[in-house]
Amino acid sequence: MDKIVKSEYLINSGDCMLGTHLASRKLEQSLLTYILEGKQETVGFSAGAALLEDELKHLFDSPAAAVSIYDSRLEAFVRISGLKEKLKPDWISKRILPAELFSAGWAESEGKIMLTCKLNARTEALVSVAYPKKSVSSIEMEEILRLCSGFLSHCYQSEKLSGNENKYQKLYWLTERMHASMDKDGVLLELVSTLQNMYPQYLFYLFLSHDNDNDRLLDLPVKNLLPESDPANEKAMQAFLSGETVEEFDQRVLQTAAYIPLKGKQGIYGVLEVLINHFKASGETAEEISFISLLANTAGNALENAQLYEQSKRLIADLQLINETSHQLNKNLRLHETMTYMAEQISESFGGEEMCFVYTEEGGTARMLPGSTEFFSSGEGAKYLSFAWDKTKDDPEGLFIGNISLQIHDGRYLSMMAVPMIVSEKVRGLAIVLHHEPYFFPFETFKLLQSLIHHSTLALTNSMLREELEMLVRTDTLTRLYSRRHMDEKINMSMKADRQGTFILLDIDNFKAVNDMYGHQVGDEVLQQVALIIKENIRENDIGARWGGEELAIYLPHADLEAGAAVAKRIVEKVEVTTSPAVTVSCGVSWWSCGEEDSLQKVFKRADQALYLAKGSGKNKVLLQQGSKE
Repeated sequence: MDKIVKSEYLINSGDCMLGTHLASRKLEQSLLTYILEGKQETVGFSAGAALLEDELKHLFDSPAAAVSIYDSRLEAFVRISGLKEKLKPDWISKRILPAELFSAGWAESEGKIMLTCKLNARTEALVSVAYPKKSVSSIEMEEILRLCSGFLSHCYQSEKLSGNENKYQKLYWLTERMHASMDKDGVLLELVSTLQNMYPQYLFYLFLSHDNDNDRLLDLPVKNLLPESDPANEKAMQAFLSGETVEEFDQRVLQTAAYIPLKGKQGIYGVLEVLINHFKASGETAEEISFISLLANTAGNALENAQLYEQSKRLIADLQLINETSHQLNKNLRLHETMTYMAEQISESFGGEEMCFVYTEEGGTARMLPGSTEFFSSGEGAKYLSFAWDKTKDDPEGLFIGNISLQIHDGRYLSMMAVPMIVSEKVRGLAIVLHHEPYFFPFETFKLLQSLIHHSTLALTNSMLREELEMLVRTDTLTRLYSRRHMDEKINMSMKADRQGTFILLDIDNFKAVNDMYGHQVGDEVLQQVALIIKENIRENDIGARWGGEELAIYLPHADLEAGAAVAKRIVEKVEVTTSPAVTVSCGVSWWSCGEEDSLQKVFKRADQALYLAKGSGKNKVLLQQGSKE
């Protein structure tokens, strides 16, 4: 660096020297005119700096001039004006500038005149004029320094006052807008759009938890707040956990990153990341971060209010759901109705894609209840069921897993909730809900599922006991066939609704001899064997019943006489070859159709008459109704 010379002339001594005070008076006149016209209040500090650059180029007949502002992060002066001419470099390290520049306020070096101007107590500007052709005296330079400092300070302070007024108006406006909204997503949209409008040269990102995932936020710069190895995520997590702003300066790219928590009175709801590139943004970074923190705090309080409002709405909805479910379950619904209703409620309220309800009988046999989806009947579904059952059979709290991929590999569903059904302090069953997206269910949903299952388990148990009692009433204890009363009800219903039906009356031949020879226990076993043969040879909607003693009966709705005879013949043949001790049966078959007047008693009578004839004509055979239906 050239030795600094403070003299009556500048770099080119052969050029003409400006008259004493003439240069400063011209400069003063131009700057004063600018101030009196109030332009600095409308076009700002950058435009004022650009005007000063023009005036200095004209004053010194210089090809270029620049005004730079000091950036404490860079420890350098960064050019702020928007002129097309470029001084190399666009920023100047303070360390390479001559010390006399800061002690005297101006100096000349390496073909440039440089002046330092105080804008306020914390901010400093550097004015550079390159290769001046006109020279001035030291006294004149002192006057020019005074004018430049006063002018730039005035422009800077005016812009600050105007900018602060504008910023706080926006803060007031934003506060009103945010607190008027009871929508969390709307608050975040307002915050980011306001910041992007106020600071177009900054970059903004929002670190949010999974609870804030929403399609409405797709247009916003949202990142997931997770404790990952990414340095930005670590800093954001630090701000989230501490509740304090975390700043970091990256010397490689000359960028400041600030992580500002969105903080309410009861918690922290996210982190705002602000990236400030020191080549694109100049000024007091700390001051701007402080103001952005005010906006972030306003957003945090608004988010908290919106979240409390949403929580209150959700609590009301949860209470309504529990109340409605309890009311519905108290109607003494049948098991199928109870579980179908529960499945519908879970699907609609929780968004579950697959669900399963399992209940263990007294003997320990697991039974999949109605309302369970078909997925759990597959091999893949069985893996989820087995995992959940093993984990919850001794844990009344249940399972809440956001990503189950570590426990179940290659499974298509990642989110799981599993809640045990507890009866008399014992785990008797399990409810499972799945979704393919990870972390799909919020924890509040899991707690609500626990409450629903707790309220519904008693109703479920009552429904199962009720059906067991009904089954006992309408079935025969020994043969597990239906009772005669149940068959009478079904035939009456069929004769009112169907076109036709066939009735088979069956009697075990020589059954008394079996009892006398083998004892009544063996006789009971024979009855059970014949009853099993009947069940295996009729359709699901057909009805097998114990008529009385060794007499059994079958009703085939919709079947004609020929079909009924075929079923009876098949049963007669099976009984003869499969029972042990071997027995035979005789059958009488009757039939009715809707085209003729008939009754239940007449149908029974015709079948009984045909059975009587079969027994009297050799047994081990099937005879059909004869003649008139009267």
